[in-house]
Amino acid sequence: MNSTPKALSEHKSRQVLEPFGIPLVQSVLTSSLTEAKKAAREIGYPLVLKATGDKLLHKTEMSLVKLGLVDEAGVEEAFLQIIDSVADENLEGVLVQPYIKSSREFIAGMKRDEHFGPCVLFGLGGIFSEAMEDVVFRVAPLEERDALEMLDEIKASSILCELRGEPGADRQALARLLMAVGTLGLENDQVQEIDLNPIVLDGSQPLAVDALVIMK
Repeated sequence: MNSTPKALSEHKSRQVLEPFGIPLVQSVLTSSLTEAKKAAREIGYPLVLKATGDKLLHKTEMSLVKLGLVDEAGVEEAFLQIIDSVADENLEGVLVQPYIKSSREFIAGMKRDEHFGPCVLFGLGGIFSEAMEDVVFRVAPLEERDALEMLDEIKASSILCELRGEPGADRQALARLLMAVGTLGLENDQVQEIDLNPIVLDGSQPLAVDALVIMK
């Protein structure tokens, strides 16, 4: 009998991803306003606050992501708005993360195919992921050559280059990310799907600012 897939919260998803060296934005899980303010001081402004919980999979649509917070008053207002918007049993906590503004967003992840096993994907992310559907796939495991070819195969591959004075993406770092996603899928057969969207560029370095893992 097939079990129902279970989506993990962003915080729990990170715990699955981190051991494989997948680059994730710094994140602190907080359960009180005092903890959130302390995390904000340690990370530095500007900041993002997000609700996290296994049932909170569409945080942006639910107004549970507060972007570009520049001071403690903003953190307090955002934290209280999130707490007031979510039922206690659904809220694992509030994540405090640095706000990284990037003009380029990508998606990477893994889908487990019943015939081919874990398949790694890469493409345009953020608001463009559904509108453009510019995504390529490879069956894991990936060699560096395979991952680098994926970067060239998306239709908008030029977006990885230097643009308007902004550095190009570190292609080797992106390749390592894709290889790590494939390795995770091969080594943990309970992971059904991985969704890293968006991946932004912090300078030239790729960094996943949101993460979702779905378990069998």
